[in-house]
Amino acid sequence: MSSAQQSEPTPRAIEADLRLPAEVAGQRLDGALASVLPQHSRARLQRWISDGALTVDGKQARPRDRVHGGEVICLRATEAAQVADAPEAIPLQLLHQDADCLVVNKPAGLVVHPGAGNRSGTLVNALLALDPQLALLPRAGIVHRLDKDTSGALLVARSAEAHTALVSALARREIEREYLALVQGEPVSGFTVDQPLDRHPTDRLRRAVREDGRPAVTHVRIEHRFSGYTLLRCKLETGRTHQIRVHLAHMRLPIVGDPLYGGRLRLPAGAEPALVDALRGFRRQALHAEKLAFAHPIEGHRVAVQAAIPDDFRDLLRLLAG
Repeated sequence: MSSAQQSEPTPRAIEADLRLPAEVAGQRLDGALASVLPQHSRARLQRWISDGALTVDGKQARPRDRVHGGEVICLRATEAAQVADAPEAIPLQLLHQDADCLVVNKPAGLVVHPGAGNRSGTLVNALLALDPQLALLPRAGIVHRLDKDTSGALLVARSAEAHTALVSALARREIEREYLALVQGEPVSGFTVDQPLDRHPTDRLRRAVREDGRPAVTHVRIEHRFSGYTLLRCKLETGRTHQIRVHLAHMRLPIVGDPLYGGRLRLPAGAEPALVDALRGFRRQALHAEKLAFAHPIEGHRVAVQAAIPDDFRDLLRLLAG
């Protein structure tokens, strides 16, 4: 697309003139606006109100002001860059692409968001080179995240309207995500883990099952059995940080290679040297976001993609199969 060849994003004017309906009477202004302008997030509307880009009956207002219904709303805003990171020509494999969204097959080892110590070489840098207009969106349009060493399908919005719709769909648990995880252990059957998660009480890098944590649900079924190991298919109902990794470790089914939750490697009895070397040499969690499905944020049709298992993961499965 031509936008991918531009060096800087082109600011977009946003205009709206409307009268609030009677049924929003008594609501906060930001809440009433969110119901009549659903293509914009509440946070974005709050910012426009505070900046004076959105007026009520010709006057500046506050997000918390109560409305009576019938007020005239005038919006005159310009989308400004929200991401200041530099674009970098990092190759990306796209599983889906249209004017409103795209799905990236993220390789293992690629950090999603720039942060302390890694301001470059991230997925955000790559996305900004692919489409500079993504700088106008929070997190360059990234709707959900994958850990650095988790591979697979990741969803990105390409407009403010699409971003609001997809983030809302994610919150409503309407975006389907299925992962493949190779674990140590041999469960008898599929199962569901319904255990709340939050930060580990002593290790800031880890998450843990905690009674006072946020609700987290992972549905698990058996994909393939090996001697001492099992390939599991995990379907997320919620999407907490490290959710699958923590839930499977909690069930005493740690993911192979997981540096935080994997525990001690248990080698199968009588394993061939090539398999032993492969298991010992697999230095990342064997977790892959294989399937992603969602309703298109603008047109509404179903979009479903499948990301091929990366070579290192596939080679390990082949050796386990003998």
